[in-house]
Amino acid sequence: MAGDGHWVRWHAAYEDADSALSRRLRTVQRRLGEALENAREGPLRLVSMCAGQGRDVIEVLADHRRGADVAARLVELDPGLAAAAQAGAASAGLPGIEVLQGDASNTAAYADAVPADVVMVCGVFGNVSDDDIRDTVFELPRLSASDATVIWTRHRRPPDLTSAIRAWFVEAGFDEVAFDGDLDGHMSVGTDRFTGEPQPFRPGRRMFTFSANGPAAS
Repeated sequence: MAGDGHWVRWHAAYEDADSALSRRLRTVQRRLGEALENAREGPLRLVSMCAGQGRDVIEVLADHRRGADVAARLVELDPGLAAAAQAGAASAGLPGIEVLQGDASNTAAYADAVPADVVMVCGVFGNVSDDDIRDTVFELPRLSASDATVIWTRHRRPPDLTSAIRAWFVEAGFDEVAFDGDLDGHMSVGTDRFTGEPQPFRPGRRMFTFSANGPAAS
């Protein structure tokens, strides 16, 4: 998330278990749990873009049988959110989680943490341009291991871009696992498996730029 206090206020909605964000969170967590259950045996890598407080990852790894297998890098620019994620990982007893306070839009943040078996792109696509979404999707084969799972979110307000995003994933070498497309009528969660050929990592590539208009339901 961008380094601005309004993102901290935006996260306050998670404190309400009935809020739209909380319901979306539970869907993301369910899909992550399924991805871990179906992943290959042995050590796994996970990276999370704009990780915020890390709830989608930390709460799953704390309870999942594969949690100890996962080395995760959570990238978050806002210092308050990054500190909350670090505290959450420590409280959950998850030494395999690294919280990097840095720019999630730059591929340099993922050096030495990819290719990853799980890539989380949640809270990103609703806050960047259409071109940036496409660029990010087509950069994912350079961050993903064979058979990696990517979990992403996007609002469905008009004009609904989710059909285009789903097509871009297919074009980039992914098979759709699930599309939870009607969360409160305007939120969606996509889950895709990388079936293409992993591509060489490119450090220092900027994938997206956050909107200056502030947070959206993404």
